[in-house]
Amino acid sequence: METKTRSLVKTILWRIIATLVTWVVVFVFTGTAVESLKITLVAAVASMTAYYVHERVWNVVRWGKE
Repeated sequence: METKTRSLVKTILWRIIATLVTWVVVFVFTGTAVESLKITLVAAVASMTAYYVHERVWNVVRWGKE
């Protein structure tokens, strides 16, 4: 069983990577660093929350565990 702290740390580390990728993609489309940052930050918070919930749900699913 994975601890809540482990799930949280994985969430934060992945979010850092994904946020950088998102910022670059949005910047390519908008050409504006500030606008890209605003969009990226909103997306990061929403995605981090969804990922954490996803991890916690999968942690209680017995399928695929030995």
